[in-house]
Amino acid sequence: MEDIKGIVGKYHHDASQLISVLHDTQAKYNYLPKSALELISEEMKIPLPDIYQVATFYKAFSLKPRGKYHIRVCLGTACHVRGSQRILESVERDLGIKSGETSKDGLFSLESVNCLGCCALGPVMMVNKNYHGEISPGKINKILKKYV
Repeated sequence: MEDIKGIVGKYHHDASQLISVLHDTQAKYNYLPKSALELISEEMKIPLPDIYQVATFYKAFSLKPRGKYHIRVCLGTACHVRGSQRILESVERDLGIKSGETSKDGLFSLESVNCLGCCALGPVMMVNKNYHGEISPGKINKILKKYV
């Protein structure tokens, strides 16, 4: 947990930098472990319930371990009318998991989101920071193979 002390120190134990501390912590562990949140609370002098309030408010944070590859399928209006629900179902079928779950091997986690901000490319799916646009169910397997 020395990493956490380093992250908190980087922001000078400043409570107004909590979101940045949580982002860096999640980048390190791929989620926000309870032990890390407890140490952040202690180091930054912020009550633990306040930290959980922030961590659960923002969808970018996860309290459960995520897979090495975090897949987000856009279900926003523009993507929805172009078949994003079929994309989500195809990914679920190919990976054997539902939205909100992580594969047993810890390789993939899947979630549906309301918008990824690139409506003209719909339907859109992100894998970590990589956008995949104008996809169809037939392209899912090929995209996923890039990450195995």
